[in-house]
Amino acid sequence: MTKESKKARGKLFIVSAPSGAGKTTLCHALSRILKGIKHSVSYTTRSPRKGEINNVHYTFVTKNKFKEMIEKGAFAEWAVVHGNLYGTSVKRLQTLIKAGYDIILDIDTHGAYQMRRKFRDAVYVFILPPSFKALKERLRGRMSEPDEEIRKRLKRAKEEIASHKDYDYVIINDKFSKALRALESIVTAEKHRICE
Repeated sequence: MTKESKKARGKLFIVSAPSGAGKTTLCHALSRILKGIKHSVSYTTRSPRKGEINNVHYTFVTKNKFKEMIEKGAFAEWAVVHGNLYGTSVKRLQTLIKAGYDIILDIDTHGAYQMRRKFRDAVYVFILPPSFKALKERLRGRMSEPDEEIRKRLKRAKEEIASHKDYDYVIINDKFSKALRALESIVTAEKHRICE
């Protein structure tokens, strides 16, 4: 089969983890080192954290705008996470995949569950912290949320970690460079898979 007769479609990689496990940092790093992979930019109603850039890290919108988008069916998945709305644009995903780009999407476990119903051929990867204690230290180290918010995130983290067995791959993020190599290896191997 020639290139002209069959245009390569991109592959969707869904990465989930509890807050503070490093999924977003890993996904952004991967999109910088692998050609042809794009980091999906989710919509959110939360305020930007220090250093976050609109339409690079997230697309920041108002709650009213987000609700309009829900009504129009603009999201492949959306969820309320820690009191904020997050969603993945169907149009963005379809456009990039049809253009042959691989997409890496970091979302919570509820979003991944919604995506699994719509994107059965996606590859699902779960990032685990080395320990619950390490996760707590990472969240406190951010110093961007009050203690009550950290407690909520840790409670939710326990629930999310319990779902890691539903994923195709699990990576323990005890050392960033090692976790990044593991994620890169998964993407590379899946791109060479011939049976789907």
